[in-house]
Amino acid sequence: MKKILILCCLWLFSSNLSAQEAGNIFGVVEGFWLPDEVCELHPGWERIIFDWSQHQPEGSDDWYTLNVDDRWLAAAQDCDREVVAIFKHTPAWATDGTAGPGVPRGLYLPVDDPGNLWARFVRKSAEYYAPRGVSRFIIWNEPDITRETYGFEFEGTLDDYYQMLKVAYLALKQGNSDAEILLAGMTYWHDLNAGRRLYLDRLLERITSDPEAVANNYYFDIASLHIYFRSETVYDIVRQTRELLNQYGLTDKRIWITEMNAGPTDDPLWPVVRPQYQIDLDQQAAYLVQAAALGVAAGAERMAVYKFYDWNLPPGGEAFGLLRADSSRRPAFDAWGMIIREFNNVESALHAQTERAEVVFLRRSDGQQLIVAWSRTAEPTQIRIADNGEIATLFDLYGRPIGIESAEGVYTLTLEGARCNTVDGCAVGGKVQIFTQPVGEILIQEITSSGMVDLVFE
Repeated sequence: MKKILILCCLWLFSSNLSAQEAGNIFGVVEGFWLPDEVCELHPGWERIIFDWSQHQPEGSDDWYTLNVDDRWLAAAQDCDREVVAIFKHTPAWATDGTAGPGVPRGLYLPVDDPGNLWARFVRKSAEYYAPRGVSRFIIWNEPDITRETYGFEFEGTLDDYYQMLKVAYLALKQGNSDAEILLAGMTYWHDLNAGRRLYLDRLLERITSDPEAVANNYYFDIASLHIYFRSETVYDIVRQTRELLNQYGLTDKRIWITEMNAGPTDDPLWPVVRPQYQIDLDQQAAYLVQAAALGVAAGAERMAVYKFYDWNLPPGGEAFGLLRADSSRRPAFDAWGMIIREFNNVESALHAQTERAEVVFLRRSDGQQLIVAWSRTAEPTQIRIADNGEIATLFDLYGRPIGIESAEGVYTLTLEGARCNTVDGCAVGGKVQIFTQPVGEILIQEITSSGMVDLVFE
């Protein structure tokens, strides 16, 4: 990608983001439990599990929808929140394998064959939920986690997953021609840490080798990612995913981050024992802001925090919620609210990284430009922003204003060092500062021991 040096010049660049739909690009996982609170936050979308085993517990003639209550869908529509479905959990009667992760019986039969139980379920889902506002469907969850690993959710082969995807695409389109299909969220690190070629890479190879795929839009519209704990990895993983899609000629496919978070261990109201990633409440909030900014800069079309509310969590259970199990709010709730308000409607985004600083430059459709900055290391650092004569404001990761004045034509931001340790390193950068100005001339430099370093954006 072309590198752009923002140095004493007019702010001119073309959008490097895909066209975004109307509505907010930032969402939550399972906000329906607390409809008033999620409506107050006002995310643009919400992911809900559409559990096959609960819709059809005994057979294909069953159709029970209380696990996705119509009232939840109506409440989401009332708050301008799109519901995105994720299909999971094979019923015991529908598989010769294990109930839950098992491969559906009849999966390789024609999509119109009554014996293709999976096709019958997804077709009926598309028909039933289309008038209720649901037209996007994620096909299963994390098939890249292998059987011997915690979190295992699919016991089929990669070919079996591809067949599930293929059948789902065709059946969903029969039920709702406007349906869009998302690949299962991939974890990335399970393959990388095991020395395996990425599941997504192998899946795209399988898809594009099918001579029938090209006539059927390659059986998907959107690749989805799950990214946790290390905020810096968001940019690299999204960019690598884009490169993989392009490598297979799938340049029109979009990318969503359907889960992201850094669950806290050091919450005084909900302590958690975890050997890795010791995260406090401010770090959880900082992760979300850093991940959102980096995700936008890397080209992710939508992002959602996992999860909104820690419902049904046992004492000491690993927590991720913006709200605790007692429905009290973690600071991350306010951070995600700031993201929803400030980071939406971005037309263009650029990213710069130095040894000690991370900076994302966002240009919004309302003419505002945002500089989102934080320290990458335990050492604090400073950046200088030239005063372009326009009114500037500075606020923290929760949206709280910070007083700032220019001196000798320059604003100086002091970025607090990150909290680091010998096990995790600096998993999350330091506290974020957000500087805003109307579009105009811009100069950004980092102050180092050897002098000023101009930030190079790409």
